[in-house]
Amino acid sequence: SCLQLGLERFHGVGILGFNSAEWFIADIGAILAGGFAVGIYTTNSAEACHYVAENCSANIMVVENHKQLQKILEVEDRLPHLKGIVQYGEEIKEKRPNLYSWREFMELGRDVPDSRLREIIACQKPNQCCTLIYTSGTTGQPKGTMLSHDNLTWTAAAAGRFIALSDAHERQEHVVSYLPLSHIAAQMCDIWAAMTFGVQVYFAQPDALKGSLVETLREVRPTAFLGVPRVWEKMEEKMKSVGMKASALRRRVASWAKEVGLQTNLKRMNGCSEMPVNFRLARQLVYRKVRKALGLDRCTKCYTGAAPITRETLEFFLSLNIPLLELYGMSESSGPHTISLPHAFKLGSCGKELTGCHTLIDKPDKDGIGEICFSGRHIFMGYLNMEDKTKEAIDEDGWLHSGDLGKHDKDGFLFITGRIKELIITAGGENIPPVPIEDAVKNAVPIISNAMLVGDKAKFLSMLLTLKCVVDAETGEPGDDLAPEALEFCQKLGSKATKASEIISSKDKAVYAAIQKGISAVNEGAVSNAQKVQKWVLLEKDFSLFGGELGPTMKLRRPVVAQKYQSQIAQFYTDIETPS
Repeated sequence: SCLQLGLERFHGVGILGFNSAEWFIADIGAILAGGFAVGIYTTNSAEACHYVAENCSANIMVVENHKQLQKILEVEDRLPHLKGIVQYGEEIKEKRPNLYSWREFMELGRDVPDSRLREIIACQKPNQCCTLIYTSGTTGQPKGTMLSHDNLTWTAAAAGRFIALSDAHERQEHVVSYLPLSHIAAQMCDIWAAMTFGVQVYFAQPDALKGSLVETLREVRPTAFLGVPRVWEKMEEKMKSVGMKASALRRRVASWAKEVGLQTNLKRMNGCSEMPVNFRLARQLVYRKVRKALGLDRCTKCYTGAAPITRETLEFFLSLNIPLLELYGMSESSGPHTISLPHAFKLGSCGKELTGCHTLIDKPDKDGIGEICFSGRHIFMGYLNMEDKTKEAIDEDGWLHSGDLGKHDKDGFLFITGRIKELIITAGGENIPPVPIEDAVKNAVPIISNAMLVGDKAKFLSMLLTLKCVVDAETGEPGDDLAPEALEFCQKLGSKATKASEIISSKDKAVYAAIQKGISAVNEGAVSNAQKVQKWVLLEKDFSLFGGELGPTMKLRRPVVAQKYQSQIAQFYTDIETPS
């Protein structure tokens, strides 16, 4: 059908929609027909869609529904290569030339002889590009990461073997597809590894990330599951708010079980294999029930990746006997580079290199921290039509520079300490990685949802803070009402506030004092005075995908936040006095 529509060799087929069988079929069909499979984020604006479609000279656009179709129609007159649009998820509202329903699209290919397709497949080579992953660029325009057939097939097999995915002939694996397929993580898990090992894939509802995911997990009971940190954090928040409503006895049993779970699992992580009686009892009373409630009772591999996760969340799940295994990589490495394993993981580490992949720590400092560089068969071909950017990413010796800072420990585990670009360099020349300080503040003050450290080229550090609020399930927009755990926090302090705006407008004494107390405690543990948070401000609205402060994998987009709240940031530094 792609050929019948006039798909030319090395031209894009853009796919814009939530995960579905049609997404997979369009993706693989585009590749076999000699084009590029190009996923586009459903949250993209019409202009952002135009940028990608134009950049890959798309001949065909596959859209899910009327809403996504509108974006393409808005820019279609500026897409000279576009020959047809296919809508798969709902009936077409108004007929127009070159717009096809999925059924009509499938019919188009009936008269194309198989020999024509076979010729195109035969002329494809493993080192040719077949997929473009557009990096969600936190800076500048997105870049089209070119992945070859070999990148995808080799990485899928290497990663699957490394984490011991079962071949379907031996034991059927089950996964839920819900993360955006325009992102390499979901594509590698849901399409390529699943195809290599015969994994059964179930599609979640489009509102999965707004709350329906756990119902889907309970129904499917996956054997392997990859969550971005925000997914795990949301589960943690939900479980804590349910836990608050339990009886006193139940709460005591739960906290006993969590203590036992954490201690046993930490010992196990350090190589001790004995299983104490109280752990076996806690497993019967608590852990199994929790897993069942989350739909993870069959899940032997719970992974997290794509953004940094806090130690608090890792320990929370570890205490319930659900070790979250961190993995690390990038679009430019076809997804994974290091992976943690159930019998080989350390809290806060991203694990060890996949077999066949290598890491170089470039220009390490006295603590062994330097830029993490990768090599292996998973390294991408380059960025489409951006030779200069490709040369910045891959050096003369073939090492891919990640832009991340990290080190290996004595056992070969990789730890990431921050990103080069997000380092704050103060006026005094101190290099400060923001994430550890932000995490410490969130940990010390449970009412805080997001924290962003600022202070580049400034005399001292300040922080933007947001409160945990209820999110609109439909739009994903954060509201003004405080979330249950934030309410509980306020009540304990004796504050009557129920909304973020009430706390901010009245500068609620109790809440402000509690936040300052938490920040002072974090400052006590600071390495140097330069690393202390001197000023902070509460923002009216929490960060979200909706507001643009978070990217598609819920990573903090620092440049966007800095732009959006520039007046608040400027305010920190307008008073001449440096706070004592």
